[in-house]
Amino acid sequence: MQHFDQSELLKQLPKQFFASLVEKVGKSLEKGHDLINLGQGNPDQPTPAHIVDALQQAASNPKYHRYSPFRGYSFLKEAIVQFYKREYGVNLDPEKEVAILFGGKAGLVEIPLCLLNPGDVALVPDPGYPDYWSGIALARAKMEMMPLRQENHFLPDYRELSPTVLEKASVMFLNYPNNPTGAVATESFFAETVSLAEKYGICVVHDFAYGAIGFDGKKPISFLQIDGAKEVGVEIYTFSKTYNMAGWRIGFAVGNEHVIEVLNLLQDHLYVSLFGAIQEAAAVALLSSQQCVRELVALYERRRNTLIGALREIGWEVEAPAGSFFAWLPVPKPFTSEQFADLLLEQAHVVVAPGIGFGAHGEGYVRVGLLAEEERLKEAATRIGRLKLFG
Repeated sequence: MQHFDQSELLKQLPKQFFASLVEKVGKSLEKGHDLINLGQGNPDQPTPAHIVDALQQAASNPKYHRYSPFRGYSFLKEAIVQFYKREYGVNLDPEKEVAILFGGKAGLVEIPLCLLNPGDVALVPDPGYPDYWSGIALARAKMEMMPLRQENHFLPDYRELSPTVLEKASVMFLNYPNNPTGAVATESFFAETVSLAEKYGICVVHDFAYGAIGFDGKKPISFLQIDGAKEVGVEIYTFSKTYNMAGWRIGFAVGNEHVIEVLNLLQDHLYVSLFGAIQEAAAVALLSSQQCVRELVALYERRRNTLIGALREIGWEVEAPAGSFFAWLPVPKPFTSEQFADLLLEQAHVVVAPGIGFGAHGEGYVRVGLLAEEERLKEAATRIGRLKLFG
């Protein structure tokens, strides 16, 4: 068979660190082990029935069997506007300040292609979601890392960034509630971010994937709630976490109209919008009762409390996340994050994600997903406890 070399563009892509974890998990499963897999970020609950029903009904509409409008149906953009007004008090123009996305991940990868030229600089949280790196690599741009440290509540300290770096930066990625740390942002931090972005001409891209998931009665804030935020950036929202629609591949970007326009322009060349029935079901999700969201957040909070309590019982000193469906747990000495993850897989048959996979400042931690039933979370803690690593 003829071999065809991949393009130099593809060779720029970062290696998928977690591919090796998936391979290790597969080998363990082949040996017949009962694995408790807490290493992934794949929601384990079904899409709420009323959203599925809306899709089933809409799928029979011949209108949706043809190409959708390039930039999505107006009814979905209007629903997004109503959702942001209701949930965050933010006013949006449905045609100028909303872009429909093929999942939040697509938008996060596309924005660097829209805004960065080869050699430009993007500011990236470390640790952070690795797909930020992918879009930057495809744009042949450069990354400057913003360390997220526990002593600063896993918020970047902008004083660590030199004026030279800030002058060169064109884009900044943020993500709160945060993956992988579970931290949440404050209004004062976002206000500081807006001031910095205004001063240096930086486009802020706030990944709000876990926007619905805040604990202890505290609702995560939207970046766009801050005065001036819409002038300097956009927010990317996904249906995957809020409504358990991960497999549906739908999200949206809202905010600065110039960024929305270039996103739409790129997507004009890549797609002919999403299947209309999915767009209709998404509008139903946004506009109908949000009781399913409240119940989901309560489920994650119960799981969080169960897991953190069980881990503390075995002597592991851990902090409870304030949001997202992840816990960020310190690795005991003398292990690296990857060594510790391997140990838990091999000896406790518990899968966790090593922090180094999220960046250099992720070393010293593992990420654990709250994506298993409470009894399984308790069992995971019991298995880890048998290793006698703590206290």
